[in-house]
Amino acid sequence: MTNLVAQLAENVKNAGVGTVYGDPLDIDGSTIVPVAFAWYGFGGGSDLPDSDGNVAGGGGGGGATWPIGAYIATDGEVRFQPNVIALLAVATPVIWISGKVLVKLIKTLR
Repeated sequence: MTNLVAQLAENVKNAGVGTVYGDPLDIDGSTIVPVAFAWYGFGGGSDLPDSDGNVAGGGGGGGATWPIGAYIATDGEVRFQPNVIALLAVATPVIWISGKVLVKLIKTLR
């Protein structure tokens, strides 16, 4: 289990600004910097040895990135251009869950 934790820690320390901000691209006189939303989660555990001395354990992790838009610099002016489709894909479940929570909260407060 210790080796697993060490491997996860090694991989996570490489995640940083480069995970959410892409390399700048120069296209037709404009500089474009892609932007993403990123999250990571990891977990692990082990149990006490059984009668045979075997130890059960496990771990896992995962992550995701969503392209949310890009910063575009043209003629000394910088603007953010959102990726509307990705923003809708991220916002839809959040709005749905918020609505469900709000309904339950209202019912509870009655």
